[in-house]
Parts: sequence; structure tokens; C-alpha cells
Amino acid sequence: MDQLNIEEQPYVKGVIHTVIYHNDTNLYTVLKVKVAETSEAIEDKVVSVTGYFPLLQEDETYTFYGKTATHPKFGLQFQAEHFKKEIPTTKEGIIHYLSSDLFEGIGKKTAEEIVKKLGDGALNKILTDASVLYDVPKMSKKKADKLAGELQRHQGLEQIMISLNQYGFGPQLSMKIYQAYETETLEKIQENPYQLVKDVEGIGFVKADELGGKMGLSGNHPERIKAAILYTIESTCLSEGHTYIETKQLIINTQTLLNQSAEGGRVTEMDAADGIIALGESKDIVIEGERCYFPSLFYAEQNVAKRVLDIAAQTEYADQFPESEFLLALGELEERMNVQYAPSQKDAIQKALSSPMLLLTGGPGTGKTTVIKGIVELYSELHGVSLDPGDYKKDEAFPVLLAAPTGRAAKRMSESTGLPAVTIHRLLGWNGAEGFTYNEDQPIEGKLIIIDEASMLDIWLASHLFKALPKHIQLIVVGDEDQLPSVGPGQVLRDLLASEVLPTVRLTDIYRQAEGSSIVELAHDMKKGLLPKGLTAPTKDRSFIRCNSSQIKEVVDQVVSNALKKGYTSRDIQVLAPMYRGKAGINELNMLLQDIMNPPKEKRRELKFGDVVYRTGDKILQLVNQPENNVFNGDIGEIVSIFYAKENTEKEDMVVVSFDGNEITFTKKDFSQFTHAYCCSIHKSQGSEFPIVVLPVVKGYYRMLRRNLLYTAITRAKKFLILCGEEEALEWGVKNNDATVRQTSLKNRLTEQTEEMDAELAALQKELPFSVYDANIGMEGITPFDFMEEKA
Repeated sequence: MDQLNIEEQPYVKGVIHTVIYHNDTNLYTVLKVKVAETSEAIEDKVVSVTGYFPLLQEDETYTFYGKTATHPKFGLQFQAEHFKKEIPTTKEGIIHYLSSDLFEGIGKKTAEEIVKKLGDGALNKILTDASVLYDVPKMSKKKADKLAGELQRHQGLEQIMISLNQYGFGPQLSMKIYQAYETETLEKIQENPYQLVKDVEGIGFVKADELGGKMGLSGNHPERIKAAILYTIESTCLSEGHTYIETKQLIINTQTLLNQSAEGGRVTEMDAADGIIALGESKDIVIEGERCYFPSLFYAEQNVAKRVLDIAAQTEYADQFPESEFLLALGELEERMNVQYAPSQKDAIQKALSSPMLLLTGGPGTGKTTVIKGIVELYSELHGVSLDPGDYKKDEAFPVLLAAPTGRAAKRMSESTGLPAVTIHRLLGWNGAEGFTYNEDQPIEGKLIIIDEASMLDIWLASHLFKALPKHIQLIVVGDEDQLPSVGPGQVLRDLLASEVLPTVRLTDIYRQAEGSSIVELAHDMKKGLLPKGLTAPTKDRSFIRCNSSQIKEVVDQVVSNALKKGYTSRDIQVLAPMYRGKAGINELNMLLQDIMNPPKEKRRELKFGDVVYRTGDKILQLVNQPENNVFNGDIGEIVSIFYAKENTEKEDMVVVSFDGNEITFTKKDFSQFTHAYCCSIHKSQGSEFPIVVLPVVKGYYRMLRRNLLYTAITRAKKFLILCGEEEALEWGVKNNDATVRQTSLKNRLTEQTEEMDAELAALQKELPFSVYDANIGMEGITPFDFMEEKA
């Protein structure tokens, strides 16, 4: 779209009366404008103008191009797609403009001197040749250049926005691009449109490739190939959980992506290989052997491996308590808590207290929670420290820290131990855009740290966690290795276990089964790829209702309605499904369940967002992390209030969601950050438990059905599990153990570094004129590792 077409669009010209709302992040703005001139049938002297703008100045004249629209609540509005600042032409207008907040360091007296020297055409003269300011009395060259640059930036925005529109970018994306490059926007895009993928959130390879094609960067152009390689690594790692992609596969995938169109010539293997080498040389990727990494994933794995081995090398915990002292304290604990620990549980507690780091894993009902409580209680007893937070001053560190990846998992941990537990983000002091408070330079204060639900840890969060651990720490990592891996890249728990470099206890005895839990029995059968013969026979805590896809909604309706009649609430009942679409999908089931659990009522407030209606009392699932608000992807809350735009100063519809008492306010533009939680995906339920789980399993889900997914789903049920669907589908899913194998290198890094350390130790022993182990007189606490560090 050219300048002529822009000016032929509907417009409103006027002075900004009030800036009602301005979002610093996405630049969405609502203005009140005194209308001086317009092409539209606007009778009011003041009109609301909405759009994406930088912070515009009140009392200044602008022309907005766009269209009129009638808002159901606010009435007539002008939705602007472009705007331009009207340059003042009178001496008074120029003085007022230059001495405004737009130009730092230019006061009224300086503005008057500029006008006195340059006259009524001062602004155009400066825009044409900035050196004209050098002749203004008392105007330094530095100040003159700064003023000229700021003026160019403010006046140049109009042309930049028009040009970006020509390239196919809407107002919102255009403002994001401008925020990234400012006055250099057009130059940057014309130089390399693929740089947008790296620098501007919301612009993917496909969009950049369209732009590149218009600029002649097609076929095997080096910049196109490099952008495709980066896109391929990112999309593959994020979608499949890898931390790297093998070079051969990266070349194939890059060729497939780029050769969908033969325009400009085909991309060969050599072209893609050259692109990979170039990205390695520029350090945009890390190449290690036949593996290609994003730097953040490479260094995260490297850091976790180093810190794990550093922690494991500590020796001060090995013999701190004689076995007789441990057994005496354990016996007293069993008597006090009226519990009898099994041999494997005793072994876990003893190893935890005598090791710098322990991996504790086991399925449902194997007593992980019992062991965690035992570790904490015995640690307190043997170290003589209080577990009462009230015994510690505000700035005094609590010795035992408990954390989990999600808020609900942390809450369960706290309930089972009676101690405070937090999310890992909160433990690390997440403060939004500034990152984490605690790191290698400012470690966490604590003596014993227990991390639960570690199967959910991705490599990025694990790296931040390990970096923030103090030098001398005892760390217990707890999780179920058979559950789904993390949503983000990596498989930290599995790799730690597979490396076999750390003390590990696998709890296999089932204790909840003794209480008659057929859910636990089913879970352990499924781990082996089996289903019990009496699967469809009802038990006191489990049932199977046969039905097909078209009957699922009717069956779920009956099950949930009956549970509600028996006194259960929407918080007690959780329907889980593996897919969003289809008759038995999450979206359809949520609409059904909302009508059952929270139907419309006369005084029950509601808001519509797209095709979805939200009501007060709705069960809500958080979809994105908001660590600064202590709310995380997968947390479940309830809408406690709805405010309409006309009722608040922000002039926006608002929803207040309570996440276990933590109230978060969402404005309408953020409604995409949550959804209904009456039915949610199995992935989102990880780390949670519910009294009743309803799990549809039908052949229509076949693409998603696999053993670890179904295992994760049924282990969310605490009291009752209701399976509904087709036995063949469940059987097929349990036998399907073809879970995506994640490409990670943490295990190799741990084992390779351990082998290197062993080799260095062996070589060291040969070089020394005495045996390290026979020469310990006066050297208590010194190990061969200390010599190695000294030598290095």
C-alpha cells in the first residue's frame, strides 16, 4: 500500500485529549481525540481511537487512518491502522513541540533559540540537514545530534509503519518490529528479513521466507538456508523434547522445508551443510561431533552435568552418623509417627542422609511421600534443627527446602510433610523479565533440598536450579520415571537415573495395594504392558464403562452428574483426555461439563471470548507460566469475579481467577492464557491428584495413545477411577510403548566426565610416590579430587 492509498483511507484528524490506556508491552492504546477534521460521519466532538502506537503526546495533533466500528459497550470507535504526527508550522507550535517530553534536554528557552535562528520551517530544515542546529547559540554538537536523531525517530515512524504494511505486517506486529529496530527498521529488513525470526517474537520462518522471496532471497541464498536451519532446530527441539538434532537429520529436514518450492533453485545437501558450518562459526548454534544444539540447550546440559558431579563429589556426609545412631533415631521416629518402614524405605532414608545427592523413584503407592517425610524428620532429629518456621527470624534461612515444578505439586508436598513447599521458580526468586534472583553468584540458602515430581523438570529449569545450589548441599530428587517427560526439552530425571553415577533407590513394593487400591495395581500392570483380566469388572475404586466415541459425552454426563449428587464438587472431579478436537475431545467435553457444573443463572456474571463463555464459578486451567505471579502452566483455579469494562478505570473487561487463594486479574487481551479445566489434557494434569478421575479412551485417540500417557492419567486418581470407552483402544495404548525417544546428551556428559575423572585419578595414583589412601594422617577430609583440582 503506497502513501496515496493511505491518505485515501478513512481518517480522523485531531488533538489528543486523553490517553485512556497504553500497554507498554504490546503498545495497544486507547485515546480520546478532539476531532478537527474527518472523512467519517462522526458527530461527536470527541471520539475514541484505538490501535497500536508508541506513547503519543496529549495536546498534540495527529491524523489517524483506519475505519469506524461500533463497540457493543463503548459505542462508536475509530480503529486506527496507521497514524502520522502533524508537524507544527507556527512559531508557537514549534516551540511547544520541541520543549515537550518527547525531546529530553530541550527546554522552552532552547526551543525559542532554535525557532529564532531557523524560523517557521525549523523542523523541516532539521529533518533535511541536522547540521543547521550547529549554528544555534549555546547548542552543543552532541545535543544537536541527539535532538535531530529523536526528531527523525518520531517523524520517521509514519513512513516505517506504511512500509511495513506494504510488506504484509499488521499494526501490532509492525509496532513490535519498530520496537526492535526503531529508525533502522527498514534498513534491517531489507538487509536480511530472516533476522526478524530471531529478533521479533511472533514472526516465524514462513512469514520471513515470504518477505525474503519478495526481496529476491529465494532458493539457496545463504541467509535463507541459515534461517531455515535455526527454525528446524527450534521447532524440532520444542515439539519433540530433544536438546539437539543430529547433523544428517538436520540437513534432510532443512532441505525438505526449503525445497517445497523450487523457485530460485533447489537446496542441496552441501548448501545445508555449509549453512550449518556458518552458524557454528558465528556461534548461533553449537556443533559437537554429529550433534547440533541451540546454545541455551547445550550450555544448560553442560551446566547440569558439571553441577551434579560437583555435588556428588562431596564426601563430608558419608560417615557423619554411625549406623547405630541412625537406627536408634529411626526407631524412635517409627514409634512417634506410628509407622513401620519397609527395608527399601529404610535404605532410602539412610542413603539420603549419608549422601550429597540421592535419586528416589517409584510408582504410585510405593511410599515416596512416606520416605520424604521420614528423611525430613530424621534430618531434623540428627542435626538438631527445628522444623517449625516460627523458630526462625525473618532473614534467617530455613534449613530444609521443599520444591516442585508446579504449584499444585508443591501444595501436595506441603500437605504431606507439614512443611512449606514452593514452586522451583519461586525457590529461585523469579522476578519476571529480570530473571532469577538466585544463581551461582547468589546461591539459595539451605542445607537440605528436596525436589519432587522431577519427571516434569526440563533442562532449562534444571540448569537454573543447579546453578543456584550452594556449594555444600544435600539434594534429594524424587519422581516417577515411568510418567510423561517434561513439556520442555530434555528428560532430566531419566538421564540422571540412566547415568548410574548417583546413589539411587527405586521403590518397587506397593503399600497402597495393601489398602485394596485396584488403581495402583492397574498402574503397575500397565508399566509392564499388561491389563488385568477383570478390567471391566467394577471394584470399589475403579470401573470401566463400555461405549464408543459418539456415546462418550452421554456417559461422562451421567458419571459426573451422579458424582455431584453424592456431594462431590467440580474441584473433586477431573475429566482427562489426550486430544482437544473431536466428539470426545477436550473442547466438546468442557462445553458439556460447564453446563452440568456451572450452568447460566440470572445473577451469575459471564463474558464471551470468541466462542467460549466464561462465568463466575468456572473451573479454570492456566496455560502459560506467570512466575512473577506464582501461577504456572497446568495450575487450576476458579473465576471468583468478573468486571465489565464500564465498571473499572481500565475500561476493559476483566476476570479474577483464584489459584488456591492467589488471585490473579486478567484483562480481555490475556484471556487466551487460560481455558476451562472441567476437562483437561493428561499433560496438563501432571503433578496433580484428584479424588475422582474420569478417563475416556476410544479408538479416535489412537494417534496419542501410548503407555506412559495412560499411566500418567490413571495415576492422577486418588480415590476413584472411571474408565469409559473401548477396551481395544486401552489395550492398544498400553501395549504401545513407542514413546518418542528424546535426543539428549546429559547421560553421556555425566558418564563421560566420570570416566575422565576415574582415568585422571588412576594416573595421579601412579605419579605419586605414596598411596593416597595410606597417607591420610593429618589429612582428614582430603580426597584425591582435591589433588586433581590443585593440579588443574
